Amino acid sequence: MKTLILAGALLAGAASFTAQAQNNNGAAGGAVGGAAAGAVGGAIVGGPVGAAVGGVVGGVAGAAAGGIATDDRTYIQGYVVKNPAESVRLQGDVVVGAQLPGTVRYYTFRDNDRLCGYRYARVNDRYVVVDGSGRIIEVIR
Repeated sequence: MKTLILAGALLAGAASFTAQAQNNNGAAGGAVGGAAAGAVGGAIVGGPVGAAVGGVVGGVAGAAAGGIATDDRTYIQGYVVKNPAESVRLQGDVVVGAQLPGTVRYYTFRDNDRLCGYRYARVNDRYVVVDGSGRIIEVIR
């Protein structure tokens, strides 16, 4: 019975967190929403340990789904026009979640603290934003 009450409380809290993830706050909102949803699912399936594991996994997945905030996306679009990069040709589609090889040259966003953890590259004539590991988190259109 306690597990059901805890799961119900977590579900109520998750609703407010997932609403935040939808308000275009990018990766931060996605991480919070993903963590909340993952914790709820984990608690239902695996109890307290499942909640902890589900929260971590959901947070990582939610951050990936969150992407870049609209204001930052606009900044990036202007930045790459002013600071063009050479395009590299790779096989396959340029999609969010794809891991770029280490041979791709990355460029930093200077003068923008919110983007200090990200870099950009130009792949198959499309600009992409990558995280520290080289995984595409945003394709700039």
